[in-house]
Amino acid sequence: MSEFNRVLVTAALPYANGPIHIGHLAGCYIPADIYVRYQRAQKRDVKFVGGSDEHGVPITIRAMNEGVTPQQVVDKYHEQIKHSMEQMGISFDIYSRTTSPVHHKTASDFFKKLYDDGLFEERESEQYYDEKANMFLADRYITGECPVCHNPNAYGDQCEKCGSSLSPEQLINPRSTLSDAVPVKKKTKHWYFPLQNYEEFLKKWILEEHTEWKNNVFGQCKSWLDNGLQARAMTRDSNWGIKVPLPDAEGKVLYVWFDAPIGYISATKELTGNWADYWCKEDTKLVHFIGKDNIVFHCIIFPAMLKAHGDFVLPDNVPANEFLNIEGDKVSTSRNWAVWVHEYIKDFPGCEDVLRYVLCANAPENKDNDFTWKDFQDRNNNELASIFGNFVNRSFVLMHKLCGGKVPKLHTDALDEKDKQIIADIEASKVKVQTALEHYRFRDALYEVIDLSRKGNKYMQEKEPWKAPLNPPEGESADVAIQARKSVDNTLHLCLQLTANLAILINPFLPATAKKLLHMMKVVDKMLDWDNAGKINLLSVGYSLRAPEILFRKIEDAEIAAQIQKLKAGSTKPEAESQKPDAKSKMQEAQSLSPSALSIKPSIQFDDFAKIDLRTGTVLSAQKVEKADKLLQLEIDLGFEKRTIVSGIALHFQPESIVGRRVVVVANLAPRKMRGIESNGMILMAEDTDGKLRFVSSDEAVANGSQVS
Repeated sequence: MSEFNRVLVTAALPYANGPIHIGHLAGCYIPADIYVRYQRAQKRDVKFVGGSDEHGVPITIRAMNEGVTPQQVVDKYHEQIKHSMEQMGISFDIYSRTTSPVHHKTASDFFKKLYDDGLFEERESEQYYDEKANMFLADRYITGECPVCHNPNAYGDQCEKCGSSLSPEQLINPRSTLSDAVPVKKKTKHWYFPLQNYEEFLKKWILEEHTEWKNNVFGQCKSWLDNGLQARAMTRDSNWGIKVPLPDAEGKVLYVWFDAPIGYISATKELTGNWADYWCKEDTKLVHFIGKDNIVFHCIIFPAMLKAHGDFVLPDNVPANEFLNIEGDKVSTSRNWAVWVHEYIKDFPGCEDVLRYVLCANAPENKDNDFTWKDFQDRNNNELASIFGNFVNRSFVLMHKLCGGKVPKLHTDALDEKDKQIIADIEASKVKVQTALEHYRFRDALYEVIDLSRKGNKYMQEKEPWKAPLNPPEGESADVAIQARKSVDNTLHLCLQLTANLAILINPFLPATAKKLLHMMKVVDKMLDWDNAGKINLLSVGYSLRAPEILFRKIEDAEIAAQIQKLKAGSTKPEAESQKPDAKSKMQEAQSLSPSALSIKPSIQFDDFAKIDLRTGTVLSAQKVEKADKLLQLEIDLGFEKRTIVSGIALHFQPESIVGRRVVVVANLAPRKMRGIESNGMILMAEDTDGKLRFVSSDEAVANGSQVS
């Protein structure tokens, strides 16, 4: 950070055509907020800007469906989104909107400068036109049959069933969503931005100067650049949006992906009079937090626009996350397969930090991850409540019981090895958390915070202050009581200092929880400054502390069942019909089948199989998992990253015999902890006729990380 004097953080602008769901939070808003809160704790000059994206086709489609104007749509959802963000503790310095007058002027001026500099190419092309509605059709106004999976309701830009990216020309039997008419081709004029002219600049800037970017971001950028860039139209035919500021552009507006990222600039203008310091000075660190579907716009198109304009800094990093699925299925707003943030806040009042915790602990930082309500419950009950909350509660209860409700003295002459170790753990945790946060590894950082509370529990359990002989029987040496007193004081002093450190370290992640801890300790916000982390003198000796309060309540099974039922009941996803034959019919069927046929599981659809991401890899190391006879801990080279995978094959293979073995891995399996080790994937195995396991191997010529299909 030494080369930067200020930090500007942006989070993707959500479309104001509906509420936000937990996928939005996990994708960019929670990691952005964690990073910003950490920067503030470091006392750095940081600004956090965001806002609603209020132009584009999704807005007009929502307006058409609801029978209202686009302005009414964006007014409604802008306020709802803004409120949801505030409730979840997303601490924007400003949450603006792209319908603001400041933004309209900023975006128009930006376009006009590029136009005046002669950087646009004016082109005529044929595009789909609805003769009944008398308007050109944007991609989302066209539906038809997908040429890949033959879904009859694919859009002109994407098939939501198979995920294929499309163009309207690829659709079979295209129709207008406005009138159901068959669209015709009609000539129209637009202004194109020649991305190909910035290809060499982008290659040097990204592929040579930013090799530290996350693999998913770097890889997607490299793929685009390797395939060659093409000019893209920066205007559209529409009546909703920022009008193209040219005399011969009637009925044309700026392309939403030209307009939207400029919203970061206009929001900064609204926020502060010295906005140019954050956008135009080279000692600014600009960081964009986004989801993976926005990588190309923030890493290729917007930087090229900024470079073309010439007055702006370029992003230092774009730590994009992958997608968060829900209960094993892709989030779909059209099918209502989502957990809506405003509904969560209503159903779990006071549990905003719990959702922040779960979405960070299970964040899709490098690959798609899965949110399940069972995992949500387990993480709350077994980690937040039973580890973090339990440690804090025990520390305060014992302090009130054994130390009169005051911070006891630290007797340095009586420190034992356990005391010294917990002091070292406190000091080390600051470094570990800070290092992870500086490198955008938010899951790792959060793990270190929880691990410190786990170490605190272990320390307290080993010290057992409740068993100390503070009042020895008459006739026994007073020295016993003196030493016991010192031991109790040291134990609880360090536990309370550890609690103060937990407040500092957890604050970027769970700000409401940090506030509760401050209240219990009767200290002010100043204690949350990052400089205080790692210290063991944060609470003064003799200082009275309040009684403990429950930080995290247990979440009951009935609450989880209700959420699962709500999700399924609200979804339009067709459920597969299942018929369960009785035992007799199953036995009769089994008698007519061969052993190999008996092993075949029920049929699945192609879409189910398409969700599985199989990758080739090589076993780099293998070792037995302690106290687990069947488990081996493997390190697998997938080419683009190394993975730890725990596999139940220890009874079939010696660890040293499988090092260097080529394997096939289920790479997008949700992480799972086994014996305290997080396993990130599954090795494919086959069982031979003798019941022995065999590796499903890949061809030696195939590179690690290659997809298997």
